[in-house]
Amino acid sequence: MTSEVVIDVQEKEISIALLEDQKLVEYQNEPRSASFSVGNIYIAKVKKLMPGLNACFVDVGYERDAFLHYLDLGGQFSSFEKYLKQVQSDRKKLYPFSKAYQLPELKKDGSVQNTLSVGQEVLVQIVKEPISTKGPRLSGEISFAGRYLVLIPFNDKVSVSSKIKSGEERARLKQLIHSIRPKNCGVIVRTVAEGKRVAELDTELKILYKRWEDAITKVQKTQQRPQLVFEETGRAVALLRDLFNPTYESIHINDESVYHEVKDYVSLIAPEKAGIVKLFTGKLPIFDSYNVTKQLKSGFGKTVNYKHGAYLIIEHTEAMHVIDVNSGTRAKKTNGQEQNALETNLGAADEIARQLRLRDMGGIIVIDFIDMNLAEDRQMLYERMCKNMQQDRARHNILPLSKFGLMQITRQRVRPAMDVNVEETCPSCFGKGTIKSSFLFTDQLEGKIDRLVNKIGIKRFYLHVHPYIAAYINKGVFSLKRKWQLKYGLGVHVIPSQKLAFLQYEFYDPDKHFIDMKEEMETK
Repeated sequence: MTSEVVIDVQEKEISIALLEDQKLVEYQNEPRSASFSVGNIYIAKVKKLMPGLNACFVDVGYERDAFLHYLDLGGQFSSFEKYLKQVQSDRKKLYPFSKAYQLPELKKDGSVQNTLSVGQEVLVQIVKEPISTKGPRLSGEISFAGRYLVLIPFNDKVSVSSKIKSGEERARLKQLIHSIRPKNCGVIVRTVAEGKRVAELDTELKILYKRWEDAITKVQKTQQRPQLVFEETGRAVALLRDLFNPTYESIHINDESVYHEVKDYVSLIAPEKAGIVKLFTGKLPIFDSYNVTKQLKSGFGKTVNYKHGAYLIIEHTEAMHVIDVNSGTRAKKTNGQEQNALETNLGAADEIARQLRLRDMGGIIVIDFIDMNLAEDRQMLYERMCKNMQQDRARHNILPLSKFGLMQITRQRVRPAMDVNVEETCPSCFGKGTIKSSFLFTDQLEGKIDRLVNKIGIKRFYLHVHPYIAAYINKGVFSLKRKWQLKYGLGVHVIPSQKLAFLQYEFYDPDKHFIDMKEEMETK
């Protein structure tokens, strides 16, 4: 199986697609200005106590207050609280973390009103992003995640991932980390650390400890509350960190600064793999070049087609995701309805496992498969789903089919499910139902080009249009594009873009910055 990553960096957002055998299996998209990402650390104030829930609401600067349960404060909350007071007592000299005292662990049967008070400052980390009407979910147990290790201040334990099975390797890693870990810090050794040398682990541990020191320094020097004191690394690196696998054959990026950022990161965690990071310089949009745009448009939406005319209906409610399997126009097999139902369901199991990863669907997922009479067929379907889900990094639990033919899956949810709108609003009428004559569309484009070149003074630009329109503009020896170039100069470039609707267009300058050429008259 070949795996490659494609990163599309735009002015306002960054998208990352994971392809396995050129098939899209994971997709993440975030605004470049996004805040409240999982892993961010804030010094914030308690806004409201909720004794009935044994929890409190904390102001971290989001429109809705964040939720912090008593059990999420962490066993070392008292140690953090005391150290925060020591740090903030002297704004000039930082109190050394190595001299901090560890106080007794917080009692698990305690209450929030006896531990916190309104207005109290707390150091918290986001563990779940805002979802629907809910604010972020917080934890008082601070951690700094790296590629091989996770650093936990005020913790003395060294834990090794249970996925590392070799007893000898587990003992080696534990002894090694005990010898290099900083005082007052605990460490979790991640699965990918298996077989790594002490120098690599020590380098990463120092980087993580420096992040903790920088966060505390920010707490000491700033008085504004709430205050972001640690932000996850650059968007591309943050998205790539947990996604990265040494088996990747290539990572394609269309932005030079992000390319250098990712290459430096890969050089740090896997020096031998630095060559797989490649800068994309093609003229077509990067997602079009690697067939990502087409797969996005076909893979999202309420109805998803898969093998031989069968299809899925995917509905998202506040409480759960519901998936209905339909045989559609699939022809019945000569060996009966049972075999037909089994094959349709097995194909659905393959597609559903991909959809869960692709959309990052979390919480409760209920699947209504086509009814099957034979117990061995139902067991085969359950085993097929379990096998398909082994590639999923998110924690999940799958139950066998119920007597009603329903399969229930729970899947870890830390951010909202990915939702890509595949429906296109008509760019000519903006949903009103009437448009100018489409025959005059190219005349309208020429008017824009004339204004851009002769009035605004931009001589070189890229016009992105739907591939059908691009084919029409480039058609013939003396094409419309050639006429425009003769009239307005050779700086006129026409690029087909699959993400655009039929009569939609976008102008970009040579630095890939969007040029807004929509006029008020067009949008009325």
